[in-house]
Amino acid sequence: MKPHNRFLWWTPRILGILAIIFISLFAFDAFSEESSFWQNLAGFFLHLIPSFALIALLIFAWKQELWGGIAFTVLGLFFVPLIFNVNNRPGNTFGQTLGVTMMITLPFIVIGILFIVSHYMNKRHGTGEQQP
Repeated sequence: MKPHNRFLWWTPRILGILAIIFISLFAFDAFSEESSFWQNLAGFFLHLIPSFALIALLIFAWKQELWGGIAFTVLGLFFVPLIFNVNNRPGNTFGQTLGVTMMITLPFIVIGILFIVSHYMNKRHGTGEQQP
């Protein structure tokens, strides 16, 4: 595999792992002093459900770049209006709300596009390789 293909192959995968770690950090808000250890632990794992779903999607995209890339892109685009509405509170400016929305959704859109580009670059060069 050529160096530029290797870079394009690994970039969406590494970014996917980093984005999932970032999303997983939000699960820590489940902990509170008022709850017992087991209640905190249960809440923590409930908050990690989106991360588990994203891990499954990343595994799928790892093997099926085109379909996984489409899924990541659609997922990111789907969540733009939802996250925007959740963060559009009194006291938040439009810029703040848009910034939070893009910080959460844009990485998944970029990851999806990179998976799609990687798929077509491998196909164009006739390598058909799915791994380095």
